[in-house]
Amino acid sequence: MTATIPSSSQAPSAKVHAPQAQSRALGRRKSLNENLTAHPKKVIAVGDSLVYGYGDSEGGGWVERLRLRWMNPETPGPILYNLGVRGDGVVQVAKRLENEFCDRGELRHRTPDILVLSFGVNDSARAGRVNGRPVTDIIRFEKSVNQLLEKARTTCPVYFVGMIPVNEAAMPFANILHFSQAEQRRYRDITRQLCGTYEIPYLDLFEQWSQESDDWLCARLCADGIHPNVLGYRTILQSVQAWQPFMQAIK
Repeated sequence: MTATIPSSSQAPSAKVHAPQAQSRALGRRKSLNENLTAHPKKVIAVGDSLVYGYGDSEGGGWVERLRLRWMNPETPGPILYNLGVRGDGVVQVAKRLENEFCDRGELRHRTPDILVLSFGVNDSARAGRVNGRPVTDIIRFEKSVNQLLEKARTTCPVYFVGMIPVNEAAMPFANILHFSQAEQRRYRDITRQLCGTYEIPYLDLFEQWSQESDDWLCARLCADGIHPNVLGYRTILQSVQAWQPFMQAIK
């Protein structure tokens, strides 16, 4: 049987399809990027000064530092809204939560894709003296957190970023508020337990930072002993970026 040798016009046929396949792949990637740009996930962070970023004169806090990752139109990503208010506790956060995202630009008349909560340290303080009246009684705190989480989880996926430990040697704050790690731990335990009940991922910064030395802690706090400084917020951002449940969710 005589073999048939293909003519020169037939030989390159396999190569003809390669550019077409590459073009289709590029088209799919372009379509995906356009979809991400047209429908980016909207993430709101509601809480106290840890969300607001007070103390970070360089980067504006961990939320702002994270937001800057997606400020280039060529690299589409989620839209982050920083809704932190200095001094807020659970009661204040609960009061403004719904109105905040209902009236917030692209979130108007719709719910966000992801909600990040962060509060607790202001609730744990005691007024006037070390054993003075708590800013938020722990029984009221537990009830308020429970109500807030129960409602929030029916709105959208919720993630909780926990408080960081204070430097007790710098107390009292503003000559009136006494913060202590012992009280922080009590309020942290309640929040973490309720997050577990409602299957809300909880980033335990308090536990992470408590494992370090006093010198390590002080190097990351402002002179007031409460607010993170530039290095402190960089450290928090690293923890957030290593927090896979959250980072996967906002993609």
